[in-house]
Amino acid sequence: MDLSLVAKSLSNLPVFLAFFAICIALVALFLVVYTRLTPYDERRLIQEGNVAAACSMGGALIGFCLPLANIVAHSNVVIDVAVWGIVALVVQVGVWWILDRLLPGKRDRIARGDVAAGVTLGASSIAVGIINAGCMTY
Repeated sequence: MDLSLVAKSLSNLPVFLAFFAICIALVALFLVVYTRLTPYDERRLIQEGNVAAACSMGGALIGFCLPLANIVAHSNVVIDVAVWGIVALVVQVGVWWILDRLLPGKRDRIARGDVAAGVTLGASSIAVGIINAGCMTY
């Protein structure tokens, strides 16, 4: 094994760590904002085995991470990840807000464990995340 190739490859480690750190920070911010936005305690509901809450939260998380992954793949500037990560956060929170108005009773249905409501919200979040990620390709 040529150690110079390994060293050259590892020379990109600081860049990886910078991009990874900003993404993890954005994910943490997203989870804080999302869980404060929703009227139910996802963490408690998920710990209690509420599949609807898990589907809703899991879909929102995936929907948020898709644009992050896309911007990391298409940018070499960390600030792009931060800026477009905030855009992705606003879009995902907006999806929740719009669906909250379009699906009457969704709040109570997820809290009660209605899987159909959780899957609908989660799938909608993923779908919008895919579109969001595609729109961030430049």
